[in-house]
Amino acid sequence: MTTRALVIGCGGTIGGAWSVAVLHALREQTGIEPAEWDILQGTSAGAEIVTMLGGGAGVDDLVAMHRGTTGDPRLKAHIADTPASLPPMPWPVTTHIRTVLSPAAGHARLAGLAPIGRADPSWLQRLADSFTEENGRSGHPGVRMVAYDVGRRRRVAFGAPEAPSVSVGSALRASWAIPGWMPPVRIFGHTYVDGGAASTASVDLLPEDTDLVYVVASMASERGHRVPGPSGLLEDRLLRRPMSAVLAREIAEVRARGTRVVPILPTTTDLIGLGAYFMDRDRRPAAFESAMTTAAETVARALRAGDPPLA
Repeated sequence: MTTRALVIGCGGTIGGAWSVAVLHALREQTGIEPAEWDILQGTSAGAEIVTMLGGGAGVDDLVAMHRGTTGDPRLKAHIADTPASLPPMPWPVTTHIRTVLSPAAGHARLAGLAPIGRADPSWLQRLADSFTEENGRSGHPGVRMVAYDVGRRRRVAFGAPEAPSVSVGSALRASWAIPGWMPPVRIFGHTYVDGGAASTASVDLLPEDTDLVYVVASMASERGHRVPGPSGLLEDRLLRRPMSAVLAREIAEVRARGTRVVPILPTTTDLIGLGAYFMDRDRRPAAFESAMTTAAETVARALRAGDPPLA
């Protein structure tokens, strides 16, 4: 039996908009709606997207949401709930010494030093409540959301058979809990933050027998692709390059299992329209329209390449 997975990485407000544009182009070029994939795995903004896809929203619905033309009150409410471009002042620093001293990948060690975010996560819970069944579960059996367990220094894909059984709302809030921005989420006595703290997409958490993976990762790029200018250089050094390196290692590991992996990553052309600050609420509409223009070629390029190395 063939198992196919769609993995959508973190990316905040702007990265989420780009990911929807990519999903639209991918559907147009493959003829496959995202909800038809066996596994829908998301991290942070990606978890937000798979919540909607798993609850019955299609790509065209998400495009209409971003363009302000949707007739779905759930989607209207959600886009209106887009968080502010800057977080409220966080609470004092909380330290998880073992996490800070660990050899963790990505930005995971910094999560141990991050102050406690004070932004209101209720908008995420509202989204989950409106796109899940009465028991709080997704209508799609393959929905997974990645969060990072700060105390135990490990990633968890909620929704996977080996993960603790939680509602979509809890998993989504945990996966989106950006350190210093959103409050961490306590689940069964453990503290979880945004899965992107450790990995932009956590491709390596997929089942080993997965045959095909499409990875949509707005926060990673092939070397040489970044936002132009000083702000882009800073974003590349602090975020994009480290996240790209982690993703490249994960993809190499998954390919070594015999799995075909097709990464779809923003090029410089994409990034020019997105900008360097991925939480810019005011820029979202323009960034989305730019992505709708550039994503088709980015996806076509990825499909032509098949599963090349990222380096």
